[in-house]
Amino acid sequence: MVLAVIAIIAIVAILLLMASLADRLKGKSRNVASVLVFVIPAFFLLGMGLIWPAVLTTYNSFFDRTSTTFVGFENYGWLFTNSDSQRAFINTAIWVLLVPVVSVLVGLLYALLIDGKKFEKVMKSLLFMPMAISFVGAGIIWRFMYDYRSAGQNQRGLLNAIIVAFGGEPVRFLQDSPLNTLFLIVVLIWVQAGFAMVLLSAAIKGIPMELIEAARLDGTNAWQMLTKITVPTIRPTLVVVYTTITIATLKVFDITQTMTGAKFQTQVLANQMYDQSFTFGNAGLGSSTAVIIFVLVIPIVVFNIRQMLKNKEVRG
Repeated sequence: MVLAVIAIIAIVAILLLMASLADRLKGKSRNVASVLVFVIPAFFLLGMGLIWPAVLTTYNSFFDRTSTTFVGFENYGWLFTNSDSQRAFINTAIWVLLVPVVSVLVGLLYALLIDGKKFEKVMKSLLFMPMAISFVGAGIIWRFMYDYRSAGQNQRGLLNAIIVAFGGEPVRFLQDSPLNTLFLIVVLIWVQAGFAMVLLSAAIKGIPMELIEAARLDGTNAWQMLTKITVPTIRPTLVVVYTTITIATLKVFDITQTMTGAKFQTQVLANQMYDQSFTFGNAGLGSSTAVIIFVLVIPIVVFNIRQMLKNKEVRG
């Protein structure tokens, strides 16, 4: 701890010295030096906080649990052949297929319905409120919602209390596979729909009024307005929202860990990475799982960047 504080003080002192020296220069040299004062620390932090850990994790993925014996692609072979790991892949795929699509659809529909309404701000706040809650907090809240007690006992879970009150049998929401995965997915949709709604609502309000009025004069109905005007116009925002939620879904960990402990066949890749690395002490399998998650994120990031560049070219 003391060494870390000393290192931070030393880095700050060096940066202040560099800034002072850059301020004494003149002309282009001063501009270049001023830029370097900000760029060098940024690259240093990027390298230490992202690039080096990524390289080290990739390196460890080719070694055994103690990171001492080279095993080649054995860890990756285990990931794709082990039944528990295959379940993690399947569950992650279900999450990625459902969460972004449903979150964007709910957010878009909600934004369209409340646009221009009297209590728009209040209604936006209600849907956005879950975004202020951490994933762990959301998991705890919904764990009490889904809580199960056997028939004849008092039900603490809100949903089962309602079901029993109407004469039904309590439901094992979190214990019975595969539906328990869908009930977990509902929690992330509940959190992310507000995020989608806020961005999409802002994009909808940014549609030129002249374009809307021209479409109405041409006799455009509500469905045509949505598919021909609204969605194409806000497409860049839709892409950003969809890809952002997809990346967050690929890394989901808190909800499954909090609500089921990744048991009852609800394991996802992030939970598997955690379990292998810290619960079972297998650095090789944990690192290889982390690499797989990283590789799965890359195409989404590349697609997002390409869309941003394409939109920039169109605007230019």
